[in-house]
Amino acid sequence: MPTNAELIEIWREAPAPLLSILHAFHDRDGFISEAALRDIAVGLRIPLAELFGTLTFYYHFAREAPGQSSPRVCTGPVCRLQGGLEILKALKTEGATAMPCAGRCDDCVPVLKGHQVFTGKQADTLSVQPTPLPPLYPGDGEECIFAEIREPNRRTLAGYQRTGGYEGLKHAITSLNPEEVIDTLKESQLAGRGGAGFPTGMKWESVLNAPGEPKTVVCNADEGEPGCFKDRVILDYTPHSVIEGMTLAAYATGATRGFIYLRYEYPETLKILEQALKEAETEGLIGDEILGKQFNFHIYIRRGAGAYVCGEEGSLLNSLEGKHPFPRNRPPYPVTHGFENLPTVVNNVETLAAATQILRHGAAWYKSLSYDRNLAGTKIISLSGDIQQPGNYEVAFGLPLKTLLYEWAGGPLEGRSIQAITSAGLSGGFIGKKDFDITIDEPSFQKVGAMLGAAGIMVFDDTRDMFDVAHNAMEFFAEESCGKCFPCRIGTHRLTELLSEPLNQKSKELIAEIGAVMKATSACGLGTAAPNITDSLMRLNT
Repeated sequence: MPTNAELIEIWREAPAPLLSILHAFHDRDGFISEAALRDIAVGLRIPLAELFGTLTFYYHFAREAPGQSSPRVCTGPVCRLQGGLEILKALKTEGATAMPCAGRCDDCVPVLKGHQVFTGKQADTLSVQPTPLPPLYPGDGEECIFAEIREPNRRTLAGYQRTGGYEGLKHAITSLNPEEVIDTLKESQLAGRGGAGFPTGMKWESVLNAPGEPKTVVCNADEGEPGCFKDRVILDYTPHSVIEGMTLAAYATGATRGFIYLRYEYPETLKILEQALKEAETEGLIGDEILGKQFNFHIYIRRGAGAYVCGEEGSLLNSLEGKHPFPRNRPPYPVTHGFENLPTVVNNVETLAAATQILRHGAAWYKSLSYDRNLAGTKIISLSGDIQQPGNYEVAFGLPLKTLLYEWAGGPLEGRSIQAITSAGLSGGFIGKKDFDITIDEPSFQKVGAMLGAAGIMVFDDTRDMFDVAHNAMEFFAEESCGKCFPCRIGTHRLTELLSEPLNQKSKELIAEIGAVMKATSACGLGTAAPNITDSLMRLNT
């Protein structure tokens, strides 16, 4: 067993070392002791108080035994209604604790023990299950990212290449210059699929033109938004599509290093990614002199440790750098001042996988996938809750919401009706059944006061108490607020308190006032989105 000094020495000179060192100690001992923390502080020359604040910010880093080996039970918005609270109670004798949404809403209820995730609806029926594949495509068009995902062994390099994998990268490196790769993406109109919707080609172009070296590509695989689990199925069944997308971004921007920032709750995905990176490097698809060209690009995996706000790109970059993961003030933006204050592309998993297919099939093909001529491409919807067929569905923009809910996913459970859904995970708030006559795209969702965002849709039938759902959601936001800005830090707690009691006219006015201040003055998306819960709750009850 390596000593403290040996563990630190192994990782000290690696890019973005702190998270890897903390995980190494956590894996070795099951927790991070005060003595270990002091040694890390000395080894990395980080003030002990600052390091302690950073460590305790993350949910999953334990500071005492039994630590990592004790069960953590998902009590997210879907799982708490499908047995999560009962499982937590049953496992209390084993030291079980609650954890926020663990990204398994299509396979409830996840229980994390050590480096394994068990699922089941009762404590005595928990078992390890693979990530569910997307349901067979029921549409009349064509999928993009999921087109070949159901092919056997597609997570391996051989399986991926058998279905056209790395053709886009080879075409780009041998036939296109970086500007032409970017022009293809700009023509395709691909926008970020993590929620913000910024044009991908413009982002890559900004990094290409920004001064400063080395440049970096970061894959944001920290999907912590409750109700979102699309990144997990992509990474588990087609990891090479993301690696290829990152390498395309590197070629287009001049980046030489890349990071996959993977959420803690996906331990099995970590192993799959590690194997995929080894395969790609062995075949000369990443690393030095890629495909025999003067093009070098190395990818490193860095695991998060349970912090919702790290899905925000500024917080993620600070986390990678070993700093307290507060959101960053903007401007400047990551395209000019990202990782280590240098030009950086930050894209999420779905965006990178889509870019791979665009370079393979062309911009016109991608635009043709949408039902709406004003919008391009597809969006993966993570659908869960009180619905017959939960799962990930890749839909063309413009598909009617009712088609997804009632035809593709089979509608509500027998004898029930759908009361409301969430949009953008939790961040978009609720959409009531009176507003279901919309199509799946950002403009349509905004017309009913919601947003599509990362496209997690949780379904609540007529047996659910939506005030209780809203209170639980606001408790989540209050717990996950980083505390940097007082509108979010105080506002989320005040809204939670106000939702704890029956509402009257005065409390409704106060809720509206607090929400307006939070939206106008919060430092990041958590504070601006949390009031969508209360605003939409008021609409549901009018």
